[in-house]
Amino acid sequence: MYQFFVEDGQVGRDFITITGSDVNHIKNVLRMKPGEIVRISSRSGHDYQCSVLELTDDFVQMDILDADVVSTELSGRIYLFQALPKGDRMEYVIQKAVELGVYEIIPVTMKYCVVKLDAKKAQSKVRRWQAIAESAAKQSKRSLIPQIHPVISFKEAVDYAMNCDRRLVPYENERGMQATAEALASIHAGDKVSVMIGPEGGFAEEEIGAVRDHMQIISLGKRILRTDTAAAAVMSILMMHLEMGCEGDMQKVPL
Repeated sequence: MYQFFVEDGQVGRDFITITGSDVNHIKNVLRMKPGEIVRISSRSGHDYQCSVLELTDDFVQMDILDADVVSTELSGRIYLFQALPKGDRMEYVIQKAVELGVYEIIPVTMKYCVVKLDAKKAQSKVRRWQAIAESAAKQSKRSLIPQIHPVISFKEAVDYAMNCDRRLVPYENERGMQATAEALASIHAGDKVSVMIGPEGGFAEEEIGAVRDHMQIISLGKRILRTDTAAAAVMSILMMHLEMGCEGDMQKVPL
């Protein structure tokens, strides 16, 4: 079943109207026919099961079959603060984080980041990253498209993360999994969780010092992970914890 996103204004009482580039994709790439079933999500996160009713060059009309489709979102909101990695690794981080349920991704410049983007290049990158997030959201049947923020400084990232209920910092020099287990156990449905991922060169001592009193420093194990691997690892742990927490009384995932 294919997934599409629409603005709230495109959703009517009985029909949803798809416009823009998705029209060509539906007609000429997917070659969909009337009667085929699709999943549609509005920007506000409402989900619908629809069937193709009419296809034209300008729009596709969808008949709403079920307006109470179960949301595919996690029970908490995960804010991933990702230090800018080299090459195309940011694209990998975005794709996998969206598949795993991230709510927002905030690219961050840190002391040991190899990549340095000027304002014009950063804007271009963010547009591409947002397109990757949308594609991944469609593929993984998300109920919403995670927002990719403009690139910000480490200080700005810390200030933004302070708005979250739980604030995690995986750190390669942290030892022992007890703090990780305790941090995980403190996360409940409805929480906003920030995760700060360092760059290839690791966090600078002053960066860790700036957050140690305000965030939970955790370990992801005995091995040193690449920055993109660390993002996927912590997202996987949080996804499993929150998914299991939806069943019963917040069951905990053992580490």
